[in-house]
Amino acid sequence: MLDLKQYGYIETEPPPDGLFPGRVTAVHKERYEIISAQGTMFCKLKTGVYYGAGTEDFPTVGDFVLFRAIERGDGLIVKTLPRKTQFVRRDPNPNIGEQIVAANVDYAFIMTSLNWDFNSNRIERYLVLARKSGAIPVVVLTKADLADGYAEKVSAAQAVAGDADVIPVSVISGMGLDRLDHYLAPGKTVAFLGMSGVGKSSLLNKLIGQEVMAVNAIREDDSRGCHTTTHRQLFMLPGGAMVIDTPGMRTLGMWDSGDGLRDTFSDIEAMLGGCRFSDCRHGSEPGCAIIEAIENGELSPDRWNNYISLKRETTYAMDKSEILREKWARNKAIAKWNKQRKKEIW
Repeated sequence: MLDLKQYGYIETEPPPDGLFPGRVTAVHKERYEIISAQGTMFCKLKTGVYYGAGTEDFPTVGDFVLFRAIERGDGLIVKTLPRKTQFVRRDPNPNIGEQIVAANVDYAFIMTSLNWDFNSNRIERYLVLARKSGAIPVVVLTKADLADGYAEKVSAAQAVAGDADVIPVSVISGMGLDRLDHYLAPGKTVAFLGMSGVGKSSLLNKLIGQEVMAVNAIREDDSRGCHTTTHRQLFMLPGGAMVIDTPGMRTLGMWDSGDGLRDTFSDIEAMLGGCRFSDCRHGSEPGCAIIEAIENGELSPDRWNNYISLKRETTYAMDKSEILREKWARNKAIAKWNKQRKKEIW
């Protein structure tokens, strides 16, 4: 019988009779692939607790859940257990709001390739959301074997990474892979995050020792790849660590990223209090600490502009979050009223 503790499960209290704990390893539309003491199985959500007036958070890959086994059919998920971390971005669909990409992640590997598509601003964006999630970010620079003289790009990544480790790697030569061992410890969960074509699937195949994910060649005209991974999935590595491989995210919208933004741009946040005027707009005002830092080379204009852009985006997302919360509460109240009304009629 499989021990779910190998998959990171920590029991805080025994589950109710008839229910079993499991971890979501993949999501296929309305079916959830679960690993549990009973092995691998598929489950669906219990309608009453997840839809309509339901209060449970919809599970995602990495979540621990309680389910009821159904003989000769899909099991039934009845509860999503509390998450220790969750990586959240703004959903591409403006009517949905947040999208939880992965849950209960210990380390977030922010992956970008050392080719023409390298972008330090994009790394900062991932760092903000990774730090907000509660996971420890690690910047993994892939395809080092294809890049000539990549030291400048490594330095650029280090300049924005703060206390996050920056590791250049090559799955072809094996360079740098030993530095990942520290994070790939038994029982730990790592999420691979990044755009299409950065080598997430290639690295997963290398670590697991077999081709479990297809690998597409990148386009030569812009060094970008097509979507290889089509859904999020959790894999167990031979050493006991788990990897959640995610589809390439071309858009990575901010969603209530306050703490992550402050941690990623802690140097800028500290400068903001050094202006002569408390209402300084950091444009042309005398005694502006930001202008002074840019002029003396302490702060790059690109980093400042990226901070302003992400700050503005976060503010918008938080305002939208409040609107969606009010809409959810209103719909829940209507659903509850309709349910009570039906009872009175019958």
